[in-house]
Amino acid sequence: MIQGGQLIGNKTSQHGEDTFVAYAPREERDLPERFHEASGKDVDQALQLAHQAAPTLRQTSLEERAHLLELIADNLESSLPIIEERCALETGYPDTRVAMEGRRMVHLWRLFAEEVRGGAWLEARIDTGEPDRFPLPKPDLRSMRMAIGPVVIFGASNFPLALSVAGSDPISALGAGCPVVVKGHPSHPGTSEWLGRAILDGIQAAGFPEGTFSMLQGKGHDVGTALVTHPNTRAVGFTGSLRGGRALMDLAAGRLDPIPVYAEMGSVNPQFVYPDILANDAEGLAERLFASVTMGNGQFCTCPSIVFLPRSKDADRFLDTYHERVIETPAAPLLNTCIAIAYRQGLDRWETIPGLTVRHRGPTEEAAFGVLDAHHFLDQREVLLEEVFGPASLFVLCEDQDEFPTLAEAFPGQLGASIHGTDKDLQEVSALLNELHRFAGRIVINGFPTGIETCHAMHHGGPYPATSDPLHTSLGLAALARWARPVSFQNTPTTLLPEALQDENPLGIPRLLNGRHSASTAP
Repeated sequence: MIQGGQLIGNKTSQHGEDTFVAYAPREERDLPERFHEASGKDVDQALQLAHQAAPTLRQTSLEERAHLLELIADNLESSLPIIEERCALETGYPDTRVAMEGRRMVHLWRLFAEEVRGGAWLEARIDTGEPDRFPLPKPDLRSMRMAIGPVVIFGASNFPLALSVAGSDPISALGAGCPVVVKGHPSHPGTSEWLGRAILDGIQAAGFPEGTFSMLQGKGHDVGTALVTHPNTRAVGFTGSLRGGRALMDLAAGRLDPIPVYAEMGSVNPQFVYPDILANDAEGLAERLFASVTMGNGQFCTCPSIVFLPRSKDADRFLDTYHERVIETPAAPLLNTCIAIAYRQGLDRWETIPGLTVRHRGPTEEAAFGVLDAHHFLDQREVLLEEVFGPASLFVLCEDQDEFPTLAEAFPGQLGASIHGTDKDLQEVSALLNELHRFAGRIVINGFPTGIETCHAMHHGGPYPATSDPLHTSLGLAALARWARPVSFQNTPTTLLPEALQDENPLGIPRLLNGRHSASTAP
């Protein structure tokens, strides 16, 4: 039974007097369960418990943390049928899409467990001392990453399993040894509760302290504000809109002790299509683009929303094929009313822009697309670079591919960008590629940014406004680094050093030893 309260430590709280309900997009009805808005008392209790648990978690071994993540993965896997049923109801996503994300979520817990156990992410570095060095002795210096303390995570609306209560932010924070307080997204509160209970069961089975994990619910802004400004909060993770992420950044910067906000805030992910691939595969490329744009009904931060094409008959074939796919594909519901309203407002904005022709727009949440030339794009770029979150695409027709580098100069930070071309085309992309280096977090050749592989080399980030911190990633195994800061130990006796920095290397982890990568003992 869904209880509709907060999961704080090992208890359920229903202090909040205000309540809200979830909505079923496919069925166009409110769901019967009422969820309590977390109170200020709830926020304080969750973060006080997290603060008390932090020293214990910081001292847990890599093996203990990895085991915790694996226990939680087992719990989530056994609960998947009921979690996925509720998730499909609250999001309107097709059952196959939910099942795929559910499997991905469980996989992430196990994948991060392996990474935590391996220890490379600690970035252990040892520079042994030289007491007889002239003219000054060299101290013994050792450093590694250590958990920063209580972390607040805001669940994402568009990935209710893989980027929310049980997603990569909470996984990586727990793996780094940080207590976590998650604010569930109000679009899927029932899903959030089921996920939170599975996580808490794993924490109790592993013997971790109360306060290791809490999950709060809230529809308004008050809960989020209280979480970010609470004195025990050491960092914040967020996936959502630029407006929401910027509000959290400003709150965190306004504290007496400013804290980092790792916000992933979306982008339009420009696509540059060269002429030879258009001549050879216009229809196929249009089909693949449409599949990417409509993945998750366009509600992915990596959706390829702006496409640049050299003007030609091949480009006409491309657009005609895309138009056919748009017309024949029925509308799918957007995740919530706010997203649906913002989507329609974004298309309304397009229709006021000089030189932009909206070639298709359905009456509700159907896929839509518009066409304009490069001159009008540059004139209106400030408006056109605002993300229209949903299955919308903008096609910009250029005189030729030589315009691509100049057009790329218009872009601020983006999560991803793609170049599409044959081997012949790719001989001409060096100027464009150099410009993409400036603003893109991930550059894709002959593919689309949708579909993210969780691995060591994945960087899901980019300069502002794509994210708040381009040095870190919210997806991929490097995500652990956000929640563990470097600490250096100088001339510290072995008995006082963490195991990762001791001469004997009892953990057997890779380390940087006097400037060389090694897994051996220190001299």
